[in-house]
Amino acid sequence: MIRNRLIMKALASLSSSTLSLRCCSYNNKSSLNLNSLFFARRRFHSSPPISMASASVNNERARAPPAIPLPPPPLSKATSLLSLSLSLSLPSLHSLTCFSFQFKIGLCQLSVTADKEKNIAHARQAIQDAASKGAQLVLLPEIWNSPYSNDSFPVYAEDVDAGGDASPSTAMLSDLARLLKITIIGGSIPERSGGNLYNTCCVFGTDGKLKAKHRKIHLFDMDIPGKITFMESKTLTAGETPTIVDTEVGRIGIGICYDIRFPELAMIYAARGAHLLCYPGAFNMTTGPLHWELLQRAR
Repeated sequence: MIRNRLIMKALASLSSSTLSLRCCSYNNKSSLNLNSLFFARRRFHSSPPISMASASVNNERARAPPAIPLPPPPLSKATSLLSLSLSLSLPSLHSLTCFSFQFKIGLCQLSVTADKEKNIAHARQAIQDAASKGAQLVLLPEIWNSPYSNDSFPVYAEDVDAGGDASPSTAMLSDLARLLKITIIGGSIPERSGGNLYNTCCVFGTDGKLKAKHRKIHLFDMDIPGKITFMESKTLTAGETPTIVDTEVGRIGIGICYDIRFPELAMIYAARGAHLLCYPGAFNMTTGPLHWELLQRAR
């Protein structure tokens, strides 16, 4: 049995006022399953109100970010890799409210099988383990309930909007978020909607309700002769909407894997007051080691 090797790093950069937490799990020789988190402390002298049901933005507009706010103040230090002491500035209707709090983040690395029920059971156990250790925010990796292939996406896809038996993966996430009183960023699963398939991340609040749904905007189409050829666009449809969501632990911007390659998405989230950027990913071993860590530091 191949054991996961967990690598954690915390980097503090006072020049960019950004703390980056990275968790990498090398499951086998061909895939690299990762969860990536970024925290940025920012003060905004003014912040435009945004709806948590994000406005629709097409791909061209997504590459033209709004003006960047003034440089942020220095960072507070993390008490440990997964226990963060955060000082956040949140806009309110009449004034700027500042407060500090500490919370733990659980990053679940999962070895995916062809058995969907086993994948769901494995994810359930991992989330419960993280919550038992005090995690208030728990994240799963990209496509955790299905093998990562164009042939598998249509077979394992679920109707997230219908929920219940039509989406056993998200039903499990909803139940655990409510029972454990935690926020869950559910990595991503293949979603079936309106005749299309999407690579979709669902966010559940402590009440178990679906707070946000992010569909991967930038599909991974890659052809490196002799190494890898993979075209997500053969089966998946690209999302069109950046997703930012208010949770019990702060305002979070969501991306999925290849979304991290495009800085405009992160710039939009930062300008809109995000405290944390989350990119669940399943990078392959051809492009993953070359790009993943570098792009995390760049964001």
